[in-house]
Amino acid sequence: MHHLKFAPSWLRFLTIFLLTMGILFRFSNLDGKVFWQDEVYASLRISGYTINEAKQQLFNNRVIGKESFAQFQGANPDKSLNDTIMSLAKQDSQHPPLYYIIARLWMEIFGNSVTAIRSLSACISLLVFPCVYWLCRELFNVPLSVPGVAMPAAGVAIALMAISPIHLVYAQEAQEYILWLVTILLSSASLLRAIRLEDELAKERQKPDLFAIWSIYAVTLAMSLYTFIWSAFVAVAHGIYVMITAKFKFTETVRTYLLASLVGFLAFMPWITVVIGEFFQFLISADKTTAQSDLIPIFPFLLMQLSRIFFDIDLSSENSLGYLIALAFLTLVGYSIYFICQSTNYKVWSFIITLIVVPALPLILPDLIVGSIRSSTEAYLIPSYLGIQLAVAYLLTTQLYNGSGSRRTFWRIIMTLVIICGLISSKVSSQAETWWNKGMNYGNPQVAQIINQSNRPLLISGAFSNNYGNVFSLSYLLEPKVRFLLVNNQKIPKIPDGFTDVFLLNPSETWGQTIEKKYKFKTDIVYRDNYYSIWKLAKTRNLRRRNISPNNQ
Repeated sequence: MHHLKFAPSWLRFLTIFLLTMGILFRFSNLDGKVFWQDEVYASLRISGYTINEAKQQLFNNRVIGKESFAQFQGANPDKSLNDTIMSLAKQDSQHPPLYYIIARLWMEIFGNSVTAIRSLSACISLLVFPCVYWLCRELFNVPLSVPGVAMPAAGVAIALMAISPIHLVYAQEAQEYILWLVTILLSSASLLRAIRLEDELAKERQKPDLFAIWSIYAVTLAMSLYTFIWSAFVAVAHGIYVMITAKFKFTETVRTYLLASLVGFLAFMPWITVVIGEFFQFLISADKTTAQSDLIPIFPFLLMQLSRIFFDIDLSSENSLGYLIALAFLTLVGYSIYFICQSTNYKVWSFIITLIVVPALPLILPDLIVGSIRSSTEAYLIPSYLGIQLAVAYLLTTQLYNGSGSRRTFWRIIMTLVIICGLISSKVSSQAETWWNKGMNYGNPQVAQIINQSNRPLLISGAFSNNYGNVFSLSYLLEPKVRFLLVNNQKIPKIPDGFTDVFLLNPSETWGQTIEKKYKFKTDIVYRDNYYSIWKLAKTRNLRRRNISPNNQ
């Protein structure tokens, strides 16, 4: 095995090139993708309004334009930063406030446009690269590992993450997930450094400032918890790792770790009380509705998510080519994990294994009973994505310099294919109008095209189910000529004259039939997918008498 004290020049140039491409992809076409429901809700929280307040002002059986939504989609003078925090505490405590506070301050400076709010995530994503460099230096720079592999492995890890399609998705979304990744990297790297310094102190090599580094861990753990509540399971993974490195003995390192973790969780305690309070309020309330979510068989879901770490061109799960590609990456990941377990110190492989497995188990185990998993849980696997990429980066780095010339050539080909897959995926994804992560709003471009073709269209929607978020999301793609008639729950709307085409958004069967009966309309479906539908109302005879021909789709 060669000693890789410094990354070779070609690897440095490759890392710089891929890092540059990754940055360009992150800031490309920020306003071009569908601004979907979860981003709509995030913008609502940033504005400081609650869903009930927005519904009271908008869903009141009057005709409005798309400009009426702007007040509830970003920073505004009517609400303060405190209102932003209280909005989360009242109705969405599962999302802690750190990202929303940062986003509120950001939008007060740069405005409320889609580009402005998504550029925050793109900028935050740039912090991933120095953080993953630090993590790799701490993780792979331990005794009994491959000598000098830390720096080249860090470069390969940066390159892989720069062009990783899954990271690009969250780097271009107005949500907290890319910030969560940064806090995971920081807390993990600070933990590894603290453990290393504890070991050096035990050997009396030096007297490092352990208080400072453990304090950094406590602060970054609290930041991670205040970013996304699933960080609690990352903390559990850290705890298991500390016990493994201590060989399940109650050492000084374990005691210090427990103290630092306790400080981190105590700092998060105010929000924990908010979460518990909202949970009990939910139990005693009459409203037990939950967000609509698609269920996918567990193995195809996990296989698809694993593939999306490296290659993602939105292949259908039924597509045989998609399965072949996913199986190829499953083989690569499986061998990477096997290799790192066989060739590294237990302080290396146990960290990666716990990071992959522990945060994913609470997500997967309950769904094993029914055999399917919710499609909206992809972001919860971010710690697992990170662990997998670290394992693959280590494998590729060591194999590029190990063994015979033919063996090194083989692994250079593998690395080239992985890079090509990432570049193609990132290019296609960054320029796409919609993508798999847009959930129930995936078809919004088609719906908007249908409605925008009308001369004077009116879109009618009730506030039931997920229609609130769907209307807001769709409004970003509709032209100013489109008018909205929003009604509370399932009241019968008073449809005014003067519109060439009238559309119903996701009507319930009884609501649609009641409107049809009252106005003697004929309803024709113009769009339908797995989540919602658009119906067009046509009073054929009367329209012909007034020389207005319906715009049949």
